[in-house]
Amino acid sequence: MASVSSLGVGTSLDLSSLYDSLETAEKTRLTPITTQQTSYKAKLTAWGVVQTSLAKVQTAAAALKDTSSIASTKVTSTNTAFSASLATTATAGSYSIEVSQLAKAQSLLSKSATSSSADLGDSSLSSRTITIAQTGQSTPLEVTLTSDQTSLSDIRDAINKQQGSVTASIIKSDDNTYYLSLTSRDTGTANAMTVTTTDSALSAYISYDGNASNTSNGMTQKVAAADAKLNINGVDITRSSNTITDAPEGVTLSLTATTATDKPETLTVTKDNSPMTTAVQAFVDAYNSLQTTISSQTKYTAVDQGSTTQNTSNGDLLGDGTLRNIQTSLRSMLSTSQSGGDYTLLSQIGITQDVDGKLTVDSTKLNKALDEKQSSVISFLSGDGKTTGFATQTSNLLDKILGSDGAIQNAQDGINSSLKQLSERSTAITASITATMARYKTQFTNLSTLVSSLNTTAAYLTQQFSSSSS
Repeated sequence: MASVSSLGVGTSLDLSSLYDSLETAEKTRLTPITTQQTSYKAKLTAWGVVQTSLAKVQTAAAALKDTSSIASTKVTSTNTAFSASLATTATAGSYSIEVSQLAKAQSLLSKSATSSSADLGDSSLSSRTITIAQTGQSTPLEVTLTSDQTSLSDIRDAINKQQGSVTASIIKSDDNTYYLSLTSRDTGTANAMTVTTTDSALSAYISYDGNASNTSNGMTQKVAAADAKLNINGVDITRSSNTITDAPEGVTLSLTATTATDKPETLTVTKDNSPMTTAVQAFVDAYNSLQTTISSQTKYTAVDQGSTTQNTSNGDLLGDGTLRNIQTSLRSMLSTSQSGGDYTLLSQIGITQDVDGKLTVDSTKLNKALDEKQSSVISFLSGDGKTTGFATQTSNLLDKILGSDGAIQNAQDGINSSLKQLSERSTAITASITATMARYKTQFTNLSTLVSSLNTTAAYLTQQFSSSSS
């Protein structure tokens, strides 16, 4: 079959140009589809932008809903005997703290041995057990050793393998002097150790009955177990650890040194509104950013007089009912009244909406509300954390909008469905165009062949007529 460019060769017919014109005309059948595809793809991209902006509001609302995790106090004092960290339950106050004793972990040291690898036990025993008991531990630490596992190194390894409440190490004094050291993992008198063994020979090195003055013990106490002792606002407190988590309430004290006698340090905890105001501002900023995004995606520019097409700067979601409903739902939430508290509206804590639908924060009014009625502000924002409270309800609404069966997903699914249908139509029309052009090509080739044949016949006849006439 002749190529497109060779159609009409040898004839006076310009079939190639005619073929190209017909092909161009056929392809215009695809123009409405490609126009719609471009529009739908732009809408899909626009929904992605809106979804991202909504997710930021969702994150900010969820944070504001969880007011229990937002600190309301801070430490303003400088302390050297301890450091303090605050839970959200901590209240403002001043505390006089005197630390008289730090908690310590007990440490025991064995009698010296001339080698760390030489066996020290009774070789006639096939096995022996070492038991380390502590009243603060429900189960004693026990290790069983064979007759060739009674060196200091073997005992150390067996104890450490248990990964229990006691650690063991070897201290080398010189080439012929070695000691086994046992240290309680936890501080406090409740974790003081007693060490016994069923091997009398080994007992000369590894034994301790809890009495530091008993000279028959195989081990000596180098550091005595001790509890932390402190006085807070005149109240004596004893704890096994240097980390005090329950005095005062909401404050964790980490003791690092004792205070000088009769010179307590002052811990000062003051009210701190900044984490809450920061969370409120983060929500406002995210909400305002969303409004800017929606305005951009629904922008309308009036057409010039006499124009028959829309302005190309219009938003891709102009006139979209789903987006309009989302925006209306969120704006309605801003004016929803919360019941059962001192504050029922956002404006009462300093958050107002302007004519463009954006929010502004009166920091003075918000701080005043937090200073005077912090629990009421928290109640207004969080409610019961499930169905009531401004931030809770807003978070729930956004969860629904952004959910797997929410408005955003449904809108995107609808667009993808339309794009799939358009793609199928485009494939069908392209196949139809291909078939039509193939038919034209066959017809044009046949026509070209026929015309060429007729021209050849005409030339022959003309030659014959000329010969006859001559």
